[in-house]
Amino acid sequence: MPNLLLVLGNKAYSSWSLRPYLALKTAGIAFDEKVIRVYEPESKPEILKFSPAGKVPVLIDDDTAVWESLAICEYAAEQYPDAQLWPADPHARAQARTISAEMHAGFLPLRRAMPFNARRTPRPIATDADTEADIARIAQLWRDARGRFGDGGPFLFGAFSIADAMYAPVAGRFRQYAVELDPVCAAYVAAIHALPAMQQWLSDGAQEPWFVERFERV
Repeated sequence: MPNLLLVLGNKAYSSWSLRPYLALKTAGIAFDEKVIRVYEPESKPEILKFSPAGKVPVLIDDDTAVWESLAICEYAAEQYPDAQLWPADPHARAQARTISAEMHAGFLPLRRAMPFNARRTPRPIATDADTEADIARIAQLWRDARGRFGDGGPFLFGAFSIADAMYAPVAGRFRQYAVELDPVCAAYVAAIHALPAMQQWLSDGAQEPWFVERFERV
């Protein structure tokens, strides 16, 4: 039995939870999962049983709790080095860490305008200048990583890495909101959606019985 427990939010909406789930699943790291319904009055007290931050995702490894998606992925990379969750080349690894941190800390206009929704029928929406700037910046990051380090596979640094886990929710948003992309970025979005773990997450999210009206209205 796995020692790891990954505490997640609703798969339909919790893009933050998708990241470590995708990293662990794609790397073949065994874990149990617990989904907590978020955006409800009882959500935070339930999450506080696992994390003092009161937010998901949380990784429990025996008596160690790790929260925040990027920290969980880093912990997995350290504990399971054979999984090779970061690129082996130091220059590629530095770039992967840099763009992962940029994703973790930024792109708030895009997040607000295009909330992740696994059950959304793809269709475009009107976007403001700040959201368009976020889309352009992400596309630039993707093209740069693919151009400099993408030999050997369809992902940002060739083989799948934590950087792909960090950007997978954006790839999901781009498809959910029918964002027009250049061929390099469109191929990358397709590669993310071809991952079995991504397909499983989206399928699970689409079948959840819980709905958050403000996300469904967008």
